[in-house]
Amino acid sequence: MFYLTILIILLATKLAGDLTARLGQPAVVGKLLVGIIIGPAMLGWVENSHMIEELSEIGVLLLMFMAGLETNIEDLKRSFKSSTAVALGGIALPMLGGYLVGIAIGMDSSKAIFLGLLLSATSVSISVQSLKDLGLLKSKESTTMLGAAILDDILVVILLAFVMSMVGGEEVNLAMVIGYKFIFFVIVALFIWKIAKWVMNWLAPLRVTEAIISAGLILCFFLAYVAEQFGVAGIIGAFAAGLAISQTDYKHEVEHKLQPIAYTIFVPIFFVSVGFSVSFKGLGSQIGLLILFFVVALLTKLIGSGLGARLTGYSRRSALGIGSGMVSRGEVALIIATIGLESGLLEREYFTVLVIVVILTTLVTPLLLKATLGKQQQNQPDIEH
Repeated sequence: MFYLTILIILLATKLAGDLTARLGQPAVVGKLLVGIIIGPAMLGWVENSHMIEELSEIGVLLLMFMAGLETNIEDLKRSFKSSTAVALGGIALPMLGGYLVGIAIGMDSSKAIFLGLLLSATSVSISVQSLKDLGLLKSKESTTMLGAAILDDILVVILLAFVMSMVGGEEVNLAMVIGYKFIFFVIVALFIWKIAKWVMNWLAPLRVTEAIISAGLILCFFLAYVAEQFGVAGIIGAFAAGLAISQTDYKHEVEHKLQPIAYTIFVPIFFVSVGFSVSFKGLGSQIGLLILFFVVALLTKLIGSGLGARLTGYSRRSALGIGSGMVSRGEVALIIATIGLESGLLEREYFTVLVIVVILTTLVTPLLLKATLGKQQQNQPDIEH
């Protein structure tokens, strides 16, 4: 049965991606939608499983690893001011919007604060694929989004620790949480500066098959593991690994050989698995709440992050594009929602609605990026998929 599941996923994602590309939309839109269609929500041809979840995790790590490989670290440094403004705007406005909505629907202050925190999360893994589809992954806007996503992840995790310590009934050492983040980024800096090059130079000459790509993947999974040990999302560690290898002579070979591995099986499974969390059961009575949460989630991130970009010199179109790229909440928000459910800060009646909102923000992000930045596609170099 597992083999049939993989067969269906691969065939469905390739056909759906081709169809949406022919319709002039990013291929990732079709790949995401087909996950809902063939998943438990509709046809039920494939079911989620532990194995699918693990393969999906590898897919998102490889996606962010490739994004790191294609990112110019000097551009990342130059966009630091813009990235900071985008991250802060993309946290402040969703926090405020989520809090006000929570109070308006009858939540107490602690639960409303948690709702605002959940809506502040950002996951740019889908945005990365959309930018690749549009040929914009090496653009200035893309670099700013990636930098902002890293800062967003760190700030949201710190805020989560603070909220849990204040209102979640859990003892959390905030100084230790911040210290862990600092140590992780020191490790990343060391890898970018020297360690990645040393490791690649040591492993690349090994007389085994595909030593160079194997060395790259070893670094990818190592930094993803280290990131999670220090309380940072694994995708940030994978991105950092790609960034570190991009400073070595092995960048192009790793990039060229990784794409067939990633896009043949792991990344398609990740896209389809996004839709597996969707369930339409009992949703009719909560449709008003769903629309309200979705509108708040969309507008607060779009305006907040977009305003941060606008204030740091981007044109209106580019600012809207950057705001669009930050809309997807992805797996980061799902993790926070699960924590809230377990700690009592998020009631079960809101959990399912918010999971669907997270999925909707993920689905709408490629469309927003196409509408705002798509016209720049002809001015960008072609990027191999």
